Amino acid sequence: MLCAIRNSLRAPLASVGRLFHTTPAQATEKFDHKRIPQDDEGVQGEKLVDLDSVLKAKQNLFPTLESDDLLFDGTPYKHLPVCNIRVSHNNTIFTLTDAAGVVKLLKSCGVEGFKNTKKGTNIAAQTTAISLAMKAIDRGIKTVRVKVRGLGPGRLAAVKGLQMGGLDIVSVTDTTRVSWNPPRPRKARRL
Repeated sequence: MLCAIRNSLRAPLASVGRLFHTTPAQATEKFDHKRIPQDDEGVQGEKLVDLDSVLKAKQNLFPTLESDDLLFDGTPYKHLPVCNIRVSHNNTIFTLTDAAGVVKLLKSCGVEGFKNTKKGTNIAAQTTAISLAMKAIDRGIKTVRVKVRGLGPGRLAAVKGLQMGGLDIVSVTDTTRVSWNPPRPRKARRL
């Protein structure tokens, strides 16, 4: 009886024809591969931007020996407060320290009121960053360096939240630890 039911279910499927069909592309004009372009058709963008001036402006992008003494709002770079952001899949933790490493403010997504899996979201990280930035500004801290550690959904949202909260971010450093001798992977799953 079970075979009869299976065969009755297969019968309508076998009679249905192929429903997928294609049509050839409708080109308006034929492209001639042998034609030589008249006036460098694809390089107008090169003439619009002077690359040399852009490269000279980017020379200060990477730190040098003199970078520690650069002034930001009247404070040398090495004396600026540091906002450490610890990002994991389950939570995002912010600590605002002075240049010596003494903790001034500490906030996490859990402290901010997010529970369970919502703590690990980028919205929670951004909201927590905005509230930390407001508290920092109330304490007189306006310009900070940022150090991000860890991999999680709130990495970019945390930095953006600090900026939205009104802090001036001078530099963003990624201090995520990399294991050069990782643990052995799990054995392959048998199927």
